[in-house]
Amino acid sequence: QVQIVESGGGLVQPGGSLRLSCVASVISFSLYDMAWYRQAPGKEREWVATVAAGGATTYDDSVKGRFAISRDNAESTMYLQMNSLKPEDTAVYYCKPTSRSFLNYWGQGTQVTVSS
Repeated sequence: QVQIVESGGGLVQPGGSLRLSCVASVISFSLYDMAWYRQAPGKEREWVATVAAGGATTYDDSVKGRFAISRDNAESTMYLQMNSLKPEDTAVYYCKPTSRSFLNYWGQGTQVTVSS
């Protein structure tokens, strides 16, 4: 059974930093492209960043230069380092493989609140 657990969220002031973690108990984790998504209050869920199986990274323009996605295949874990946080980054953050096999899978997510 697939289990994906996000953690590391919290309350941070504007300009601050957080590091999110995503532990994914999926077979052959290293073969999957992995992504972070977020959903702000009253808005649709949106894509944030992807780290490919080979390590290449892509980002939404809204976080480019501030966020860094990475992965540790030995630990089946993905990370999202978030710097220079803004109030508009406030959202529940989710992670999962980008494969269509996980199309309808969403974990509980981790809440990030950026506020003074």
